[in-house]
Amino acid sequence: MNNQGTTQNDPIQEKIDRLSSADIEKALDIFRKTIHSDYAAYLNSCVHCGLCADACHYYLANGEFESIPAYKLNLIHSIFQKHLAGGAKLFPFLKRSRSFDKQIIKEWIDTLFGRCSLCGRCTINCSIGINITALIRAARTALASIDLVPPGLQSTVNTAVETGNNMGIPKNDWVETVEWLTEELQDEVNDPEAKLPLDKKNVKMHYTVNPREPKFFPLSLVAVGKIFYAARESWTFSSDYYDVTNYGLFSGDDKIAGQLSDRLIQSTEGLNAEILVLGECGHGFNSNRWEAPEWLAKKYPIEVKSIIQIVVEYIKSGRIQLDPNKNQDPVTLHDPCNLVRLGGIIEEPRFILKRVVSHFIEMHPNREKNFCCGGGGGQLAMTRYASRRLEAGRLKAEQIKKTGAKIVVAPCHNCVDQLSELNKEYKLGIEIKTVCEMVANALVIDQ
Repeated sequence: MNNQGTTQNDPIQEKIDRLSSADIEKALDIFRKTIHSDYAAYLNSCVHCGLCADACHYYLANGEFESIPAYKLNLIHSIFQKHLAGGAKLFPFLKRSRSFDKQIIKEWIDTLFGRCSLCGRCTINCSIGINITALIRAARTALASIDLVPPGLQSTVNTAVETGNNMGIPKNDWVETVEWLTEELQDEVNDPEAKLPLDKKNVKMHYTVNPREPKFFPLSLVAVGKIFYAARESWTFSSDYYDVTNYGLFSGDDKIAGQLSDRLIQSTEGLNAEILVLGECGHGFNSNRWEAPEWLAKKYPIEVKSIIQIVVEYIKSGRIQLDPNKNQDPVTLHDPCNLVRLGGIIEEPRFILKRVVSHFIEMHPNREKNFCCGGGGGQLAMTRYASRRLEAGRLKAEQIKKTGAKIVVAPCHNCVDQLSELNKEYKLGIEIKTVCEMVANALVIDQ
């Protein structure tokens, strides 16, 4: 087994060594509560056909047995059999089972965090429909209950909880960024009255962002502002809670994940906005649109949409005018797992790109069958598994090379970060853009 990320003073190993029997029982109890009847049926259904192996970018990249999704599933199943399934408790010799001890906890962390981006590709390729992704996240939930989330990922979650955004950006810095970007927008559209509104109440839309945008990609915010300007939209940023990301999805901590999503709902209601608009973030869309109502056990009082859906509405209604000749370079599209495979936003990015670029090329496979870039599942935050992440991204790099595209459009900033690293690692020589950046460049604005 590849023990990447471990050192002599490994903080995870130190935590494992300090585990008490009470800690282990607590994790088992959380695991027991998480594995409801549907999950139990999944765990008892694997027919070992091996199709999931050919679906996993980790296994296809490194060929290691521990990377096969069925192996990961079996690690979880062995604990289910030992501690939750009645027959295995009485007759342990009938089926393979293992005690939930420090050794298997170590294996769980290395395999379920270190070899999985929760991309869901194994699930859609499973011959009998086992939701492998959900089961791996359930096991992560048990580990999170005893503080055994890899440090980088847990630190990202903690920062979001403590500061309101995962980058720890102070409120004053965010406000100042919006102010100077307003000047950029005014120059871009040649209108001194153009605004990037902040805390404007009684608007139609509250727009949320990935904190990496104001920190590292501020012009992507100008692009969105330009689109809203062209559409004459009623919208605003919030100076309070504006972080579309939710790393609680990746850590497995439902309570924290629900808290982070609920902040966006409360912020939207406080602005008296009708729609919570989620910026280009795959897992942010999946978390806040689909998972959060389950975490919070309540119905949303407002609409929740992706900015991708909003742009489609603008095009169809004629609210924005576009000239695809403004984007001449060959363009391909990367399908973010949480937006496409797990989120259902499949054709919308294609509808947009075919109207804003002059040369669109599909990579293969595509849509819900596309390969994960390797940046999801919290992998970008877990530096201990960085070389595995880059190795697993080789399949995406090969996909991109085959298209011959000069620009890769990725409607997710996690994917943008990972693709940027793959660009360097595999010398792809490409530009990486968001959908909104391509739309903004193609806009024809009627002064």
